[in-house]
Amino acid sequence: MSDSCCESACGSETAKADPRWRRILWIALIVNAAMFLIEMAAGAAADSRALQADALDFLGDTANYAVSLAVVGAVLAWRARAALVKSLFMLGFAGWVFGSAVFAFFAGSAPDPQTMGVIGALALAANVGVALLLYRYRTGDANMRSVWICSRNDAIGNVAVMLAALGVFGTGSAWPDLIVASIMAGLALTGGFQVFRQATGELKAAAA
Repeated sequence: MSDSCCESACGSETAKADPRWRRILWIALIVNAAMFLIEMAAGAAADSRALQADALDFLGDTANYAVSLAVVGAVLAWRARAALVKSLFMLGFAGWVFGSAVFAFFAGSAPDPQTMGVIGALALAANVGVALLLYRYRTGDANMRSVWICSRNDAIGNVAVMLAALGVFGTGSAWPDLIVASIMAGLALTGGFQVFRQATGELKAAAA
């Protein structure tokens, strides 16, 4: 989800041309950063790897919005360096989520489904709110459209977390939580590698 946003959002001139678009990006950045902190804390308290994986996605989106705002109009090398740092964060957190999921599998503890459901619903509301702000730009340029699609797709991920909460509640097992967490972390890991390869390639091109 997050990696597809960065490819077209970083370095766009759109934010310069439309102050309202730039304000929306700031709102989206603040909302995503806040939800990253909330979900990470709730995931640790509820022992939910799916919440932690969803928090990872919020972190990736926060980085995307920050890059969009910070390097608008910058040269390719600086945009590539920013993307490289973002990819390393994505890879690090994805690896951490995978490791914690493996630990939870052997520990055999089940997460708290109530906390998962409440925080999952809060995350869904946050992403839907951001998507509504971006809705008028859904048919704009590639940058505008990609950012809106990211928020829309993230809302789908939040629904997956809520379904995992129902699965944990119904079975009393950690399996639904671990499955959703593994899928979401796998997507983040794949996206991190893609952004890393693209960023290193752009840095080589800029140096040449």
